[in-house]
Amino acid sequence: MKKSKLFIFALALAAVLMISCSKRNTLVSSWKITAVEPKMPISDSLKAVILTDGTLTFTKDGHVTGFLTREITNGTYALTKGGKSLVIKDEVGTPYPCESTITSDELILDSKEMKLTLKKI
Repeated sequence: MKKSKLFIFALALAAVLMISCSKRNTLVSSWKITAVEPKMPISDSLKAVILTDGTLTFTKDGHVTGFLTREITNGTYALTKGGKSLVIKDEVGTPYPCESTITSDELILDSKEMKLTLKKI
């Protein structure tokens, strides 16, 4: 009986890891911000800058670079909850948590400040 429970646990763990890895593999790429939906007031000029310059590049080794409201030159990221939670940390370790929706060509990041839609480039 113990062996069958252990086997079932191992299968469940493997399934969770495979789902998490597949979302991470889908995330690894360069993305361009195509839509900004602020949840708090922001200036039209900041929104225009985000739309013009906004990009993110995620690497397999957990690093991220790009531009959101400011440049990220050597950030890190963690994808959890089966790809539904993404935390981006900038160079000094400030976390930017958000709910994430990842498809093969679209990334939606929903935080308390704004909702961003990005397209794979």
